[in-house]
Formats: sequence, structure tokens, C-alpha cells
Amino acid sequence: MPPDYSGQNLRGRSFKGQNLTGANFSKADIRGANFTNAILKDADFTGGKAGLQRHWTIGLLIASWLLSVISGLFSIFVGLIIAYIFDIKSTQNVIIGIVSLIVILVFFIITIRKSLTAGLVAGAFAFAFAFAGAIAGAIAIAGAIAFAIAFAFVGAIAGAIAGAIAGAFAFAFAIAGAIAFAFAGAGAVAFAGAFTLFSAYIGWRSLTGDEKDAWIRSFALAFAATGGTSFRNADLTDADFTGAILKNTDFRKANLTRTRFYEAKKLDFARVDDTILIKLAVIKLLVTGNGRGKSYARANLKGANLIGADLKEANLKDAYISEATFQGACLEGANLTLTQAVGTNFTSAQMTGACVEAWNIESTTKLDNIDCRFIYLLEYPKPETDDRERRPNSGEFQPREFTKLFEEVLNTVDLIFRDGIDWKAFVNAFQTVQNQNEDTELALQSIENKGDGVVVVKVGVSDGADKEKIHSDFAQSYQLALQAVEEKYKALLQAKEEDIAFHRQQSAKIPEMIMLLAKQSINVQVDNKVENKNMTNSNDASRKIEIGSVGRDFNASGQALNLGDISGTVTNTINQLPTSPEPEKPGIKELLTQLQAAIEADTNLPQEDKAEALEQVKALAEAGKSPQEGAMQKAAKTAMKILKGTISSLPSATKLVEQCSNLLPLISNFLGLG
Repeated sequence: MPPDYSGQNLRGRSFKGQNLTGANFSKADIRGANFTNAILKDADFTGGKAGLQRHWTIGLLIASWLLSVISGLFSIFVGLIIAYIFDIKSTQNVIIGIVSLIVILVFFIITIRKSLTAGLVAGAFAFAFAFAGAIAGAIAIAGAIAFAIAFAFVGAIAGAIAGAIAGAFAFAFAIAGAIAFAFAGAGAVAFAGAFTLFSAYIGWRSLTGDEKDAWIRSFALAFAATGGTSFRNADLTDADFTGAILKNTDFRKANLTRTRFYEAKKLDFARVDDTILIKLAVIKLLVTGNGRGKSYARANLKGANLIGADLKEANLKDAYISEATFQGACLEGANLTLTQAVGTNFTSAQMTGACVEAWNIESTTKLDNIDCRFIYLLEYPKPETDDRERRPNSGEFQPREFTKLFEEVLNTVDLIFRDGIDWKAFVNAFQTVQNQNEDTELALQSIENKGDGVVVVKVGVSDGADKEKIHSDFAQSYQLALQAVEEKYKALLQAKEEDIAFHRQQSAKIPEMIMLLAKQSINVQVDNKVENKNMTNSNDASRKIEIGSVGRDFNASGQALNLGDISGTVTNTINQLPTSPEPEKPGIKELLTQLQAAIEADTNLPQEDKAEALEQVKALAEAGKSPQEGAMQKAAKTAMKILKGTISSLPSATKLVEQCSNLLPLISNFLGLG
């Protein structure tokens, strides 16, 4: 039974490293409590109050006021230097005052327009001309941090108090200066007031999330969270902070997977280094649930809890939303182009009109009960058209049709070849991968010619397959087969690189025999653009492999292949099979011999196709030695598909077609292929 601490006073308590899965902390006072390294999965913190205990608040606020005092003292000092402008009796003092004023004005302008860092650089550069530049930078840092800390503690009221104190000190010292320096004192007072306002502005700007001075905000929040509630490195998976007060709380390195922050208060004043909360826009989205029409392009929303969120027409292009939950969320018209959605929960989401071009989903992505009438597969229309690949092409999805559409791509491996493909190397690699993964059913689903030499081969895999291993196995096997073929090409072409380059250009032509390898073509091309980055660095189910420049074909220069060598090898392999004990009933050896003879005698088959067909006869003969082995059966199935694809390009009246139609079924039965 999970512990129940609801409504209790837990201020300053330590739960460090404890397993508190499912614990109830609702409406509890956990100010100053320590949950470092604790396991808090499914914990309930709704309505809880986190942050600083009273004595820490007072102590740290005093520290921020001291910084304000220091800022005020420095501002008086610089003010007195600038006040030299009024010392008309000394030309040297007037010059010092004018130069100091110019340096300070430049510092003000650069800091406001660029950042405090840029202003400091300008101040340091100006130091060569006037000492006031460096002093101004120091004042601005002290003042800005003081105001930022004050705001981080108790908001605008404390900031105003800190400003009043800094101004009071500056004013007091200015009065003292006025007694001694008359006109100089008046200038010092004016400068002190201006610098106090300037420091307050920089501090306020940093806390609003302005990237110009993000480091000030980080420093102030880190300082303000000292002694506050700590969830550092805690596991808060599926924890609920709905309505909780989270000011001055430490979430550094916490696991915030699906952590609920809806209507949480002061979360923007928590220390959130190394989490998705580092961006204020993300905090606002998680707290309000309202991102309608807003842009979260390239945002890190990994594991974000956006149940029921309004993201209608939001831009989530290239966003990282893996493991996030959008249950019941409105994503109508949203741009999900290139989003990483591995393990994301879209159950019951509304997605009509959303764009899902090249999004990255896999079998762990939940698409149940999606409310969607239509979607778009392209972010932008095709050139000179308004076609964004709407699905369905007309009408609307029927129930579950949306889910069915994407189930076809959840268990696929996409092999992308640029500048062509060497089919001989591909077939060899495919057979090798089948042998290396005997427990996984591999099937060629489709082959797509994208143009410009780009070929995409989709390979279907069974549920639970190790797609990362298949990815690696094929990449390695293809490269090894490619190297072997390359050596052969070089020998045939006498190592003429020009001819090899020409040969690569021809490889984009997809042979008819390979096209027929597909068991089932995919009616809807989801990934219409060849995008690669949406599949990298993730163990997804729709892996893409960049093969590189691998364009080649079977016959490098169009010259006749030496079929005699190939035929002799095939004959030797067939002869290793046992002879049929009944002469009137041919066995596997006799059938393959007939098939070999029919292929060699055919005059309609191109030389390269004839060579490939003989290679497949050899593969069948190898399988005939151990027809019951799973690896051999897979190799035999692939060989049969290639043979059928080869003869399909011939006229139906051709003798070879007739002979194959009789021989292939008998061979298939002998090998137990069904």
C-alpha cells in the first residue's frame, strides 16, 4: 500500500533515495523537503506547496538586498565621476566626466539592445579610455542579479522593495556627497536613480525568459532554490503536480516523463536545469495546456504530459515528442512534419487536417481511436500544384482507417540507396541477412524509384524483430557484397574509373525481376520525401539506411558475361544432389537440371538476366542439400521469387515460360516451400 501523506506538514523532511511509488502528497506542505534520488512514479502532489521554508526565505532575501546595497554604492561612485562634468574650474575633470558619461551611455545602449554580456565587453574595451566602463559593468551585474533574485523569491513586490532599498542607499550616499560636492551630489543622485532602474530592468528581463541574459536568470533561480524543495535526480514518471505551488523548487536531472504540471503555480521560478522545462514556452504549454496556433518547432517535448492540450494549428515541425502523451489532445491542422514520435501516445487525439510528412513512428506509438477525417502527407504542395497528398484522396476516413493506414509502415525497414543500387550485391546481402536472422520473417514489400538515382526498398519484418540488428546486418552485408562485385567490375573494365562511373548511372533502372519480389505493395506512400534525419539515433521500427554512392549494375559495359563458368558451377552444385531412385519420376536433381538447360537454351533472355537466373538455380541446388533447414528454405523462397520475376518479362508464349510454369511448382514441392 503506497504511503499517504496528504495534507500533512512535511517541511524540511528527508525522503532522499526512498521508493515512494504511488505515494499521496496531495495538499501537503513539502517546503524544504528533500526528495533527491527518490522514486516517485505515479506520486500525487496535486495542490501541494513546495519551495523555501520561512527562515531560508528571509536569509536569502537579505542576501539579495545586500547585493542591491552594493549596487547602490557603486552607482554613487560612478555618479560622482560623471559629476565632474560640472567642475568647470578643471578642464581635466570635465573631460573625465564627459568621457565617463559617453562610456556609460554606450554601455546602457549595448546592454539594452544586445545583452549584458555584450555591454560588459564594450565596457571592458572602454576601460582603456575610462575606468567608469568597467565599474558600470560591475554595478549592472550586482544590480541585475539582486533584482533577479528578489523577483525569483517573491515576485514583483520584493523587486520593488529591493529597488527602494538600493535607491535609498544610493540617495543617502548621494546626499552625503552633495554636502561635500554641491553640484556633483545632484548629478550623483540622478545617476544612482537611473542605474537602479536600469539594473531592475535587466533583472526583470532575464526572468521573463529573454535569451539575451539567460545566464542571469539561471544564476538567480539557482541561488533562490537553495534550501528549497529538492527533486534532484528523482524519478517523477507519471507524477501529478496539478495545481501545486513549485516556486524555488529544484528539478535538476529529474525524470519528468509524462509528469503532469497542469495549472501548477510558479513553475517558472523553479530550478529546472537539464530538463524539458528549461524553455519558458514549454513551461507555459505544460501549465496551461494551450498551444493553439503557436510554434514549438524543434522543441524538446520528450515525455511531455499534454493530455487534453489544445494544439490546434500548432507548429511541431522537427519537435522531439517521443514518450510524450497527447491523449485526447486537439492536433487538428497541426504540423507534425519530421517529429520524433517513438513511444508517443496519441490515443483519442483529434488529428483532422494534420500534416505528418516524414514523421517517425514505430510499433510503440499508440494510434488508437484517433479522431481524424483526413490528413496531409506533405507540408508544402508539389511544385506548381496545390497537391499536398491528402489522405484519403477524397471523402473521409472511416473508423480505424487512420490507424490502419500507418500500421503498414510500423514494421518496416526502409533501405535507401542513393545514386543507384547494385542488385546482385543487394540479393546476396538480403540472403545473408535472412540466414543471420532465422527467427525473423523478412519480406520485400515494395521497391520505389524516387528519381535521380534514388531507390527505396521496403522490407517487412515480423513483430518484435530486432530492427537495429537487421539494420546493421544489412549495411555490413551489402558493403561486403559490394566490395566483391566492385573487384569483379574493375577486372572486367580494366580498372577504368570512367566506365565505373558510367555504370553507376545505369543502376537506377530497376529490373522487372526485382519489382516482382514484393509480396505486397504499399498503397499509400507515407514518406513521400526522402528524408533521413527523422530516422537517426532511435531504435524505431521504420529504420532507414543510408547506403551512399553505390550505383552499379550487373553487366558493367554491356559485354557478354562468361556463362560457361557460371553454368559449370551450377552443374557441379546440382551433381552433388542424390539421383532419383525412380527414373520415371524425376527428383530435385533432375528437375534442376531441366531448369538449367531450359534457361541456357532460351534466346529471349538477356545475358545478365540469364546469368542471374542460373545463380538462383544454384541457390536452389544448395537448398536441396538440406531442404528442412530454415535458412535454406528462406534462401530457396527468395530464389524462386527472383526466377519468377525474371521470366515475367518474357512473352507468355515463350518456351522458357511454359517450362518454368511446370518445373517451378514441382521444385517448390520437393523443397517443402508449399
